[in-house]
Amino acid sequence: MDLKDQVLETLENNKGGYVSGNELADKLFVSRNAVWKAVKALQEDGHHISAVTNKGYCLGNDSDILSKASIEKHLGQLGGQFNVEVRKTLTSTNTVLKEKAASGAPEGTVVVAEVQTGGRGRLGRNFYSPGGTGIYFSVLLRPKGRAEEVTMITAAAAVAVAEAIEAVTGVGAGIKWVNDVYCRGKKVCGILTEGAFDFESGGMEYAVLGIGVNVTAPDSGFPEDIADKVGAVYEGAAPAAEARSRLIAEILTRFAAFYESLSGKRFIGAYQARSFVVGRDVDVIAGDTVRRARALRVDDDCRLVVRYEDDTVEALSSGEVSIRPYSA
Repeated sequence: MDLKDQVLETLENNKGGYVSGNELADKLFVSRNAVWKAVKALQEDGHHISAVTNKGYCLGNDSDILSKASIEKHLGQLGGQFNVEVRKTLTSTNTVLKEKAASGAPEGTVVVAEVQTGGRGRLGRNFYSPGGTGIYFSVLLRPKGRAEEVTMITAAAAVAVAEAIEAVTGVGAGIKWVNDVYCRGKKVCGILTEGAFDFESGGMEYAVLGIGVNVTAPDSGFPEDIADKVGAVYEGAAPAAEARSRLIAEILTRFAAFYESLSGKRFIGAYQARSFVVGRDVDVIAGDTVRRARALRVDDDCRLVVRYEDDTVEALSSGEVSIRPYSA
């Protein structure tokens, strides 16, 4: 951790209060001038830090720039389980973390971006990732189970996101099979799990879990091509203090509990209860083929069980469904 990060960590831990330059210098074993330079660099990064003679430096409660310190202070005892790295701009957190995974990075490595220039969703779609309004991060996992458990990772993450949104913001959240989280009828979160497989063992060498959440709407609104489909967790209301950092920490905390016993499927009941696809008419999309069906249930393997118009029943383990206007 460089000096700038150390200064920010101390100010984060005393957010809203002043810490003198002497105290920072003594704590970090540097000169007051070095502290001053670090503070100036943090201010240039956008952190709201005030400096008052004879009082010191204060990180304002309204400062909402994501940082390693702002996230880790909300992780509590799990702080040592995750190694969080925050970047200002990245192409894609999944892309960067896959490169780290291939180079031997340990499980629990987390890459966070303020902005993604090439954010990706399922089926090669783009994920709109502007700065200051969302959270975009990926977690490196090295599961010891079967390759089939990648679906369970995604499902567990969806429940963790939905529960975290409700815990931090009080806004209700549901899940659209298989990996989208919705609030007020609009998509606020996408999840993309990618991995490398060990063909000899049949297991995963690693998995990268990518999560993107629209916390607030961009000032200019969402792009026209997605504006009718996507929304933000906070709609027409100001976000709570440190909402983005708290959401990342809360998602990681809840996912870690599910991941500890992935094969036990502790999350499956919550996933099934939060599904708003069940009982609805849907289009099942597979490549260029679209078939009409009724979604019957989500089974204990997180497959969506559907009945087609010809009365045949299928349990879908992958693919895409689009909700159609309901008919009796």
